Order: sequence, then structure tokens, then C-alpha cells
Amino acid sequence: FHKTFDIIRCFNKSLAEYEMEINKISFQRVIIKQMERTNSKKLTSEIFYAALKAVDPYSAVKLYTDKIRSAYQDGSFKRLIVTGFGKAACNMARAMEEGLADLIDAGAVITKYGHSEKQSTEHRAQNTDRAKKIKIFEAGHPVPDENGLRGTEEIIKILKNADKNTIVVCL
Repeated sequence: FHKTFDIIRCFNKSLAEYEMEINKISFQRVIIKQMERTNSKKLTSEIFYAALKAVDPYSAVKLYTDKIRSAYQDGSFKRLIVTGFGKAACNMARAMEEGLADLIDAGAVITKYGHSEKQSTEHRAQNTDRAKKIKIFEAGHPVPDENGLRGTEEIIKILKNADKNTIVVCL
């Protein structure tokens, strides 16, 4: 029954559909041949590092700083506030400061102990001459501690000053 069905289905295909299938099969064969010639360890490593780069918090935020700037200017906003939480908050805050330092009025992020120092030395060296506008609070995780409370209080204080002329970016 299945063979008969396949034969009947084949008669209903157009010439273009047959050509597409042949091209698809040819393409798959080329890819397979290329993969056979490729060092699988190297390919695996390239795929892994490409995936890491694709989800890098710094890069992800850096892509949107121009859009945030446009929204700020187009909306006639007067203030930009940055808040954030989590292990990636410092890298995201760094991207905000590098792209929007001239617009940021205040900011605070809370991260796990040891995660504010994970910025590369290259990025730290580039930022030594500029005062940071976003305060970083390292705190306990998963159990909250006093530093987490201080960071939360700072974020609440900053947000209380927000009004209709303020853009708040939460990282």
C-alpha cells in the first residue's frame, strides 16, 4: 500500500518539485562530504564558541543601544535610568555605559559575588578614565544578604525619581 501511495504521490508532483528534491539531496551530499573532510573536533569547537558569542549578554545589549538612544531622542525623554539583576547584569551594564554614557542619569545592578570582576581586562582598561554611572552591588545568591538589601534599596530610590519623562531599562 505504501509503495502504491508513493508512486501515486510522485505523479502529482511538478517538474519543479522534482528538481527541488534533487537539489536538496545534492546539497545534503555536498554537506556530508565537506563534514567528512572537516576536523570534527575543530568544527565542534567553532560551533560551541559561535553559540556562546550569540548569547553573550554584553553583545546582546550593545546591539540595542542605538535603538534605546533613538527612543530616548524621538520620545523627548529627559532621563535614562538603568537597573538590573543577575550574573550577567554587570556585562550588560557595561554595554549600556559604553553606548549611552552621555544619556544615563543613574543606575544600579545587583549581581552574585565574584561576577562583577569577570569583565575582561581589556574592557576594564578602556573604562578607567570614565566615572561609572551605574553602581554595582555584589550580593548573596541564592540566599539574600545585606548587600542585596542595599542594592535593592538603591534601585528603589532611583526608580522613585522616575516619571513620564524617564526611560527605565531593566537588564
